[in-house]
Amino acid sequence: MRHLKRTAKLGRTGQHRNAMLANLVCSLIKHKRITTSLAKAKAARSVAEKMVTLGKSGSLHDRRLASARLHQADAVKILFTEIAPAQKERRGGYTRIVKLGQRQGDAGQLAILEWVDVPMTETPAPAEKAPETKPAEPDKK
Repeated sequence: MRHLKRTAKLGRTGQHRNAMLANLVCSLIKHKRITTSLAKAKAARSVAEKMVTLGKSGSLHDRRLASARLHQADAVKILFTEIAPAQKERRGGYTRIVKLGQRQGDAGQLAILEWVDVPMTETPAPAEKAPETKPAEPDKK
């Protein structure tokens, strides 16, 4: 019987799956939004929400648990200083999944995984350059 065995296998071994999900969650923490397959987004959502729950308490023990799961110190720092305080009043449901169309090639379902209450850091748009003018050349006679 498969009672309480709900892990999505994703066609990988356990170690590979854990490393992939940790990398997805670290990318989500750093970039605030990631585009991936729907199955990976659903699997990464549970890991991300557990990490926010650890970050909300903010104890040293919870920081060490998050660091052991994510393996990236800079992502853990962003989680505990920016993301978890923004989710302090929320009681769950820290992420949202937005379904996109199918991927070209294998028709896999794509999705966006993003934080609900964390403000997106806007990247400054590149300023348009004025067309360069060449210096006028003297008349040759």
